Amino acid sequence: MKCLLIASESAEVLFHWTDPEFQQNIQEQYGASQEEGQGLPAFEDSISTLFAPIIISCSTMVDRLGDNYTSFSTENNHIYVLHQFDECLYIAVNGDGEEGEDDLRRKIYVMKKMIEVLFGMVTLSSNLLRKELRPQDTEQRARLWKHLQSLLETYSHLRENDQSFLVEAVERLIHPTLCEQSIEFLERRLVQQLNSSVERAREEVLHAFILIHTKLLAFYSSRNASTLTTSDLLTLIIMAQNMYPSNIDQDDPGPEDVESTSGSGPESFYTPEPSPTERGSSSSGGLCSKLRPDGRNMAEDSLRTLEVPPPDPSTPRRVFLEVSLKEGLYPMMPHSMYCLPLWPGITLVLLTKIPTSAVAMSVYKFLEAFAKLEKRLGEGQEGSAATRGQPSIHDVRSKLDKFIKALGPRLIHFICVDRSTGQMIAPSLNISEHTTSELGKGPVAQFIKSKVWNLVSATRRYLQKGYSTVTLRDGDFYFCYFLWFENETGFKLEAGDLPILPDDSAPIGMLAWDYYRKLLRYYSKNHQGEVVKCYELLTVHLGVIPTEIILQHCRQLASKLWEPSRNPLL
Repeated sequence: MKCLLIASESAEVLFHWTDPEFQQNIQEQYGASQEEGQGLPAFEDSISTLFAPIIISCSTMVDRLGDNYTSFSTENNHIYVLHQFDECLYIAVNGDGEEGEDDLRRKIYVMKKMIEVLFGMVTLSSNLLRKELRPQDTEQRARLWKHLQSLLETYSHLRENDQSFLVEAVERLIHPTLCEQSIEFLERRLVQQLNSSVERAREEVLHAFILIHTKLLAFYSSRNASTLTTSDLLTLIIMAQNMYPSNIDQDDPGPEDVESTSGSGPESFYTPEPSPTERGSSSSGGLCSKLRPDGRNMAEDSLRTLEVPPPDPSTPRRVFLEVSLKEGLYPMMPHSMYCLPLWPGITLVLLTKIPTSAVAMSVYKFLEAFAKLEKRLGEGQEGSAATRGQPSIHDVRSKLDKFIKALGPRLIHFICVDRSTGQMIAPSLNISEHTTSELGKGPVAQFIKSKVWNLVSATRRYLQKGYSTVTLRDGDFYFCYFLWFENETGFKLEAGDLPILPDDSAPIGMLAWDYYRKLLRYYSKNHQGEVVKCYELLTVHLGVIPTEIILQHCRQLASKLWEPSRNPLL
């Protein structure tokens, strides 16, 4: 009884995977039609009807309370784990007791990772992702979902049977001579030959590696390539196993046993057919058609004996991987992935740089810039309707930056404390019928006072857990808390790790328990012969100002407050 669902806020199914038991249970409950050509839409309707109350309830929770479910269990011991990524809600269900909350949550994040690798920057927009995950054409949608379901099943199988996916680390085969020969083959006989080919001048091989089942035999990267992250490499291994599944329960077969061991793979795992464009382009000779170091394609004889033809190795698959360059970090850069079976259980994988990678870098930079601009515009126009006929984005950006610089940060309140002497300085907040605070009288001053009290209480909880810096946003307000140490000359000392206190420890303070004296003693052990001082700063800003300016203002405020000429108290 297992299920994984991705849905929109309007309860529209974007993807689903169910095991046979869960599917049978839904069909018995809702009587899904089994007529030819009607099974898929009917099952979509049934699963949408089943989960609609949960999805609508989550949306209501977010809208009304600003909170959401993370997990719950039912009377029949079904466990539901939920996670909201932007406007897409992921729901994982288990009813047979084989998976716990952590397993379901991990499955959700792995599914999200595979979608990011397959769709790239489209995942940054919920509207675009919904269109990609749920095409209008029913057959196209069925092929896509079948492929995603197959990837999820492959991952689940590997997690249950392969220890490298249990601990989520790449396992390397230790055979120095064989590894050295394989790497030499990848570098000199393969990558250099392909990269020097005139026909493939615009498609540079960045990474090449050989897998034996899920284990890494050899890995080679070109000098211009970025480091391939472990997360991306594990995802590529899942994709390779999905295309060419290996039976790891049996010993590696010899050439004469290929026909009897390779027939069950393609029947168990689905791989979508290439698009007409890709099918047409592959006829002219793909990258893998060049892999002929000895005059013929590697393992050509064994490939001909397969009962079911495997996916065309010359047809690449587009994958989006993290790339770190001098220009910056690009989490989703497009690559072409070629996967070639050399022998049953032995797979060669090539990752190439696409010709339009520079365009992808520019697009990502523009998307990042527009996202920042959209955030600033949203904060600047909060509470007012957007006007029609907006000026150009360049003018808006220039005017907005000038406006923010001229406006300056809206500091509402601050408290600075010298914990070495137990003294503080802050604007007045005494509010009564006969006195007026620096914030005035009335409900606004009382409201801000309650916010300050809540801030102090929250920062003490974080301090108890070992945090020395806290930034919180509450509606239109932005709260900051800093704790740091200085010597008597005013030089800031490295904070280090603060002690973590148990939940039943005495309250942090100086009246009930002199926490700060003990903290100074604890910190002074590493600074013998120096007079160590401890300071705290709490600030409340109006949140429409960008975070960077708020933090800059906090630093300026701290330096001014603790200048002896400006603050005789401290």
